[in-house]
Amino acid sequence: MKEVTIYTVDYCPFCKKAELLLNEKNIKYKKIDITNNEEEYRTKLGEYYDIQGKVTVPQIIIGTKRIGGFDDLNELYSNGSLDSILED
Repeated sequence: MKEVTIYTVDYCPFCKKAELLLNEKNIKYKKIDITNNEEEYRTKLGEYYDIQGKVTVPQIIIGTKRIGGFDDLNELYSNGSLDSILED
């Protein structure tokens, strides 16, 4: 299974929803809480993943691919393609 990383802030309801979905699916993930360095991380994430506009959280990465936020993760789960993306 590919590594899953989620960038979160502690006050974000969509971050909590994404974590809940991952936990319910028994998907192990690395959580990076950017609350204390939010502006710095948002800038770095935007530059690294070439995100146009404001960088929102959560940002979910599977392997080396940026999936996006909770809505994107939930869409992958709902349409059944999340499992194939997670496969090595």
